[in-house]
Amino acid sequence: MNRILQLIQTLLLGLLISTFLNGCAIFGDPTELDDTKGWQAQRIYEAGELAMADRDYDKALGYFKKLASRFPHGKYATQAKLEIIYANYKKDDPVSTIVAADRFIKLHPNHPNIDYAYYLKGLATFHERGAFEKFTGQEINDRDPKSLKLSFAVFKELIDRFPKSRYVKDSQFRMFYIVNTLAQHEMHVARYYMNRKAYLAALNRAKYVLEYYPKSETAEEALMTMVSAYDYMNLTDLKEDTIRVLKTNYPENPLLTGKLIKKESVWWKFWESL
Repeated sequence: MNRILQLIQTLLLGLLISTFLNGCAIFGDPTELDDTKGWQAQRIYEAGELAMADRDYDKALGYFKKLASRFPHGKYATQAKLEIIYANYKKDDPVSTIVAADRFIKLHPNHPNIDYAYYLKGLATFHERGAFEKFTGQEINDRDPKSLKLSFAVFKELIDRFPKSRYVKDSQFRMFYIVNTLAQHEMHVARYYMNRKAYLAALNRAKYVLEYYPKSETAEEALMTMVSAYDYMNLTDLKEDTIRVLKTNYPENPLLTGKLIKKESVWWKFWESL
């Protein structure tokens, strides 16, 4: 008799659980309350601006995205799309920044502030660093220069398309910095090859700097590298030609003035004194 009662209790419990679960399925999952329900575009935009002022970029993005979705037309929606770019940039999310900027540029090619979208896109790639680089503190010229080249291209497009933009001066400054950084990257690799006696590889890197970044701050070092590489490779004529170029452009170079002379090495083999 007890076993029958236990069986009935078990069946009833199972029935109650099943009914409860079915009830949940009927009513659906609980939804998050929308505090912007019934708000007009201006009010949502102002709430997003307040969140930006508080540096709560996730909250700001939520407001601006709702505004752009709920009121897709009008000045507030368009401005919200610009704010989405900026909020993603402030969140240090370069991928989302670039996606939002590209979307804005495509949808609003004649917008009076489209240069701002280009500028933020350039900044996003300019500052882009991977998680490993942030953790290790890796120098900018030691890392893959792909993002810097993209940043340079974006800033160049901004300057070419909008020469009177308020962002031109800063973009030019950043382009100059990028050129020097890319050249430093090439010379960083060249030094690596020189120290491992891969002279041809080092020579090619130095030539690349002089061909693509002739006005960079590392052009002088590139010529010095070429002198040493040619000497180690016993290419005397090419070495002498490079020395003449070095003397013409950098007459005070330490190789020419003898400041790097070592008793046990020829003066132009400056890698031995590093």
